[in-house]
Amino acid sequence: MKSLVSLLLLALASGSALAAGADLGQAQQQATNWTAIAMFAAFVGFTLYITKWAAAKTKSAADFYTAGGGITGFQNGLAIAGDYMSAASFLGISALVFGSGFDGLIFSIGWLVGWPVITFLMAERLRNLGKFTFADVAAYRFSQTPIRTFAATGSLVVVAFYMIAQMVGAGQLIKLLFGLEYTYAVVIVGVLMMAYVLFGGMTATTWVQIIKAVMLLCGATFMAVAVLYQFGFSPEALFTKAVEVHKSHDKIMAPGGLIKDPVSAISVGMALMFGTAGLPHILMRFFTVPNAKEARKSVAWATTWIGYFYILTFIIGFGAIVMVGTNPEFLDAKGALKGGGNMAAIHLANAVGGNIFLGFISAVAFATILAVVAGLTLSGASAVSHDLYATVFKKGQASSADELRVSKITTLALGVVAIVLGIAFEKENVAYMVMLAFAIACSANFPVLFMSVLWKNCTTKGAVAGGFTGLIMAVVLTIGSANVWEVVLQNPKGSAWFPYNSPAIFSMSSAFFVIWLVSILDRSAQAEKERAAYPAQQIRSESGVGAATASSH
Repeated sequence: MKSLVSLLLLALASGSALAAGADLGQAQQQATNWTAIAMFAAFVGFTLYITKWAAAKTKSAADFYTAGGGITGFQNGLAIAGDYMSAASFLGISALVFGSGFDGLIFSIGWLVGWPVITFLMAERLRNLGKFTFADVAAYRFSQTPIRTFAATGSLVVVAFYMIAQMVGAGQLIKLLFGLEYTYAVVIVGVLMMAYVLFGGMTATTWVQIIKAVMLLCGATFMAVAVLYQFGFSPEALFTKAVEVHKSHDKIMAPGGLIKDPVSAISVGMALMFGTAGLPHILMRFFTVPNAKEARKSVAWATTWIGYFYILTFIIGFGAIVMVGTNPEFLDAKGALKGGGNMAAIHLANAVGGNIFLGFISAVAFATILAVVAGLTLSGASAVSHDLYATVFKKGQASSADELRVSKITTLALGVVAIVLGIAFEKENVAYMVMLAFAIACSANFPVLFMSVLWKNCTTKGAVAGGFTGLIMAVVLTIGSANVWEVVLQNPKGSAWFPYNSPAIFSMSSAFFVIWLVSILDRSAQAEKERAAYPAQQIRSESGVGAATASSH
């Protein structure tokens, strides 16, 4: 572990030196940022030390996936908030507000209102029925092989799309701070992420998330207070000034600047609201607490911290319009933001607190990304090792050590995939990329989870057919949208064949319809057994864990 830390820090330092030598103007800028770089390196070293500590506590598959179920509700609430306050939340939403004003708020509101769905419908049932993954919940009364095959596929696709946003945000942050090439920056992020997961598992991921959640909340609070201080703590004065200096003027205070048609608005809202309940790395967090009461407490605390944080991102975005967008120091020769559109919050940190606060916010933003990517990788690894390898291929006969070994191999593979996708999607806004992950989660995972837990007549055939329908439609329509078909795949402008920003309204509706239709038409003996295996009291009872898990194997 020590050699790994030394190697990474050496790579960062040498990369900075090479970049500085290549461009004198950039070298002068880099010279003023050594304080930020030192804080950044210290924070990365500290989180790697936590990983080393957690590695000593990670002995079994249960420790690796769920930290042995020993996390309290308060701790888990902070960790969930840390998971949720990702690059998309901090960098992406503030960047959307910076560019489009009021419309950027749809993302923060959409993500926040997804929590009541989890609070009232899912949290307690997840804890009572689950073991390691959301597939353990969905499959408690269904045929294991087909449902777990779908669950693993859906989880891996969601994880891949969600990872893109984090890798892009981290790559742009490292590029801005160290002067490294974007490609090298993404590779370093991928290597660090693999180190967190390989050595520390869920214990390390949880504690890094808790620490960075506290630091991010403190940092964002300072930024918001510093911005409001400039305007006598009057939000109205801040908004008035933003309207005055923004290129779109009063249009930034009206909807329609970012999402221009009602179908896209509804579709994006559905994706953000219901996608939360289909994110495998968020659902996994409910298996780290000892009982259903702590699961409910987790959601309450998470909602509190996340709601507070999203209010701050709105102020940060408008603060960036006034203090960053009008300052030539943060703009390139063409008038665009240095480092790309996702860096508005990072530049604002420099504007309100200088190099020391820039170093703090950069380190916290990077830790935010690393912790979220680690959580995503963990959920992807568990989908392969637990749902596919242990249950489907080995029929429940795999040892804990074998499962752990497959998890670590999968982690390496996911790290490589994350690096490749991060490089391919360099130009995308990170909040938009996460929205696509939510669209897939709400179209594939959420309908299956919702119907399997809450509808007695749902069957294996219905769940699998509907789940794959939602998954395939969401992916295909996403590829056909302008942001992927034209921007990423570089097809001619105007050639995109799906006209909306999000596929959720079509793909999620189709998934629910297919689950319902196939289930009611399924009259097989297996379907009757599955309907009979739906005792609602078992789902709600504390003893449901053992009974449900036993019945599924």
